[in-house]
Amino acid sequence: MHSVVCIKQVPDSAQIRVHPVTNTIMRQGVPTIINPYDLFALEAALRLRDAHGGTVTVVTMGPPTAADSLRKALAFGADRAVLLTDRFFAGSDTLATSYALAAAVARIGEVYGRADIVFTGKQTIDGDTAQVGPGIAKRLGLIQLTYVARIAAVDAAAGTIEVERRAEGGTQHLASRLPCLVTMLDGSNEMRRGTMADALAAARAEVVTWSAKDAGIEDVGKCGLRGSPTVVKRVFGVSPRAEKATMIEPGATARDTAEALLAAILERQPALESDLAQAAATAG
Repeated sequence: MHSVVCIKQVPDSAQIRVHPVTNTIMRQGVPTIINPYDLFALEAALRLRDAHGGTVTVVTMGPPTAADSLRKALAFGADRAVLLTDRFFAGSDTLATSYALAAAVARIGEVYGRADIVFTGKQTIDGDTAQVGPGIAKRLGLIQLTYVARIAAVDAAAGTIEVERRAEGGTQHLASRLPCLVTMLDGSNEMRRGTMADALAAARAEVVTWSAKDAGIEDVGKCGLRGSPTVVKRVFGVSPRAEKATMIEPGATARDTAEALLAAILERQPALESDLAQAAATAG
């Protein structure tokens, strides 16, 4: 089984600064880390390899310094690493990024064997859009399983996968055929500690470096700023709420406390009472 894990090197969120003119993240001089959500994806891929055999390939798009994050992934136990780096990729938004990464994943399939599962984190901490994973799936024609909390079962011989997916109404149990793309939720597993052997191997390992041409990207106009229609209009912090919390004194019984709480809510949101009454009438 071949798993491809897309990771991203991101600025440490504790030290992020925003450019006052361009409204873009200033990455110069800021320490970088592997996007924390991508570590859950990497661990999921490593566990599948442990259970079913095969290999794990990690890939990232970024400057040459992104090789440091790939070596960290190798130290955790990944089998190979591919760095997609080219001046044409500078300034890519999620549309351009998914285009380049999809081409890289397809090229990895040609060189190292088809990817049975492409893993990503649910989102990145610097963009928080959760668009790149689904964008890759769309471009490659893969079934996408997003916000996966647990991989319940994989049958490599039959080419099937079963997952538990977090949804607003609860948890969905889904079954799908391979190949597919999976975006992993945070807290879905715990990243292992790499062994000393893995750390030593990572230090000696070659990080395969591909340019846009090497990755088979035919139209560089779809990469970087030229291929990025997203415009950041303004960046601002959330203003703190002015109103204070309302204190509810506990009643003699749980019912009394619930009624006092409901009365306080309806006092602040009068329209809610009629909405609840209408919903009750409709349900009845």
